[in-house]
Amino acid sequence: MKIYTYPSDEGEQRVCDTIERGLGFTPEDYKAVEAYIEDVKKRGDQALAQYTNRFDSPHVTPDTLKVTKEEIEKAKELVDPDFTRALDRAVNQLETFHSRQRQNSWIDTPRDGVMVGQMIRPVDAAGIYAPGAKGGKTPLVSSVLMGGIPAKVAGVQSRLLMTPPMEDGTINPYMLVAADRVGITSIFKAGSAWAIAALAFGTATVPKVDVIVGPGNIYVTLAKKIVSGTVGIDMIAGPSEILIIADKGANPDYLAADLLSQAEHDPMASSILVTDSMEIANATSKALETQIKALSRQEIAQSSIDDFGAIMVVPDMDTAIALANRLAPEHLELMIDNPFEQVGKIRNAGAVFLGPYTPEPMGDYIAGPNHVLPTAGTARFSSALSVDNFTKKMSLINYSKEAFDLEAEDVMVLAEIEGLDAHANSVRVRTK
Repeated sequence: MKIYTYPSDEGEQRVCDTIERGLGFTPEDYKAVEAYIEDVKKRGDQALAQYTNRFDSPHVTPDTLKVTKEEIEKAKELVDPDFTRALDRAVNQLETFHSRQRQNSWIDTPRDGVMVGQMIRPVDAAGIYAPGAKGGKTPLVSSVLMGGIPAKVAGVQSRLLMTPPMEDGTINPYMLVAADRVGITSIFKAGSAWAIAALAFGTATVPKVDVIVGPGNIYVTLAKKIVSGTVGIDMIAGPSEILIIADKGANPDYLAADLLSQAEHDPMASSILVTDSMEIANATSKALETQIKALSRQEIAQSSIDDFGAIMVVPDMDTAIALANRLAPEHLELMIDNPFEQVGKIRNAGAVFLGPYTPEPMGDYIAGPNHVLPTAGTARFSSALSVDNFTKKMSLINYSKEAFDLEAEDVMVLAEIEGLDAHANSVRVRTK
């Protein structure tokens, strides 16, 4: 991994390249995804099954799009006890964390004769998308947990899962067991943009939902972008990111391993180390060269490191933190002495991992917080997937006649300034 000094012209260019890499939607991508969406809107289950046959499994029909209870029970016989133990721990810890996010409805009487308040209500139906790669070969069980658990905690009654089937027309058993464990109410065998379209607009088999969440490839991401407004979505997510701030006491082997944990996701992923120690920079670069050779996804990781990876050597920790806040990374690790003394300076990050024994994968699977995080600098203004994504807030307002009489004149003045005579008259007729 190349080492830069920062600030410098070369280092600044690398930072800008990372910030500007974006999602890379092309007109051809838009055209293709829009065509899939329109086809699903028109032909429903037939289109959904047709695309699933073409890209994932020739064995799925409109009648077998929905997973049966028998398929779920069979899956339970196929998973091993180690998975069940790990799953139970992850579910329990995620449920505990997300339960802290629930908000209560409230009412207040801020002045005589006036009551205002806010009701918190869950949406009626949520769609969770869980990638499985082509043919369901790499089932992301963690995506089922991260989407399904906050929806359940929020109180959503209908919780649907969309995930691509394996070549034989079944869903990976680990996905089915995880979905059953977190209370998913219906599971469907479809992936990519056509799955998002089915959730957004509904088919004869797939109920229409109110919110769609979950990660996916560029077609999934673009489909969510297009249907946003018809339904709610969690975010427009870009490639994975990690930024590590390390001092001279950090372990170079740990740093290299953590940088590669994100580089293996995608050639567009960004892995950056920021340190005030040239010794750590050199040692980490050497450790990375050794570790990358052992990865099954070496080619992907190497492309990511070459194009969007960097080691930035800075003069001090203040510069390191300023750079982190500017990049607003998805994942930020503080591999420094006394990280709790510095974390208060962090303004922009999707999630912050503190200390040498808190690598990013702990948050991906089991720590408790959600791993669906803002990317591409959007942590400047957005947050992790949470219970809030599955709820809505309704305002409550009540006036007595006396309170109305006291404030009516001011409302009419403001309405007439805006040229909205009917608004003013709605108040005026009650003053007579």
